[in-house]
Amino acid sequence: MEKMDKMTIIGLVAILLTILYVLAVGNILHMLFNPLALVIVYGGTFSATLIAYPWSVIKEIVPSLRILLFPSKHSDKDMEDKIDYLASLAEKARRDGIETLSGDIPKMEDKFLVHGIQMLVDGLEHDVIKDNLGREIFYTRHNQQKVSGAFRTMATVAPIFGLLGTLMGIVEMLRNLSNPASMGAAMSNAVTATFYGIFSANVFIPIATKLTDHSERDIISKEMIAEGIMSIQQGDVPLILRKKLTAFIMAHIRQK
Repeated sequence: MEKMDKMTIIGLVAILLTILYVLAVGNILHMLFNPLALVIVYGGTFSATLIAYPWSVIKEIVPSLRILLFPSKHSDKDMEDKIDYLASLAEKARRDGIETLSGDIPKMEDKFLVHGIQMLVDGLEHDVIKDNLGREIFYTRHNQQKVSGAFRTMATVAPIFGLLGTLMGIVEMLRNLSNPASMGAAMSNAVTATFYGIFSANVFIPIATKLTDHSERDIISKEMIAEGIMSIQQGDVPLILRKKLTAFIMAHIRQK
């Protein structure tokens, strides 16, 4: 069962409670929902993101929220467990031959590890395996950076569309100076649009930061697995493999 990121949940709940408390104390909570402001801010933000990124990136935005709440296991303890597992594979490969690792593949949960071990079992050359794993790491980093970049783009354009909604509300207010009721509704649209834009930016930016942090941890983990696979192919003893991969834990600690 996947473990939920408690800090993300606490942060989201805290920011919502903070905003709701301030609005309630100011007796303006009833102004929070405004359909016109919602359309101009979120409709405009989503449309601008569609222009900026291809569909291959857009379709990953919602799944990335699952990663935000249920991140992959990349703690120091998890990386140590992976090193232990790779060391056991190295010992088995030296004792019984690399071909025997095929029996361990169905039990592996990490797709990247499965890909690498399968290439070892298939007997591919060292350079071929290294290039394939390197390209997979490159494309993984590239795609993850694109998704976090999409959230940064939304954080940039949301306040601008909020300002646009504000200007539209002011224009509507000026057109109805003789009608106080209409002026109040127009001003409500203007203020609420600004609120939506600024609030959204302050949510999208932390999401982008969290996804970037997860991406960096994921890449370090994949690089460690790739180095372990190369070490197994070279016939390194488990002790040498452990010494090679321990450096990735230190890199992970420095990254934190």
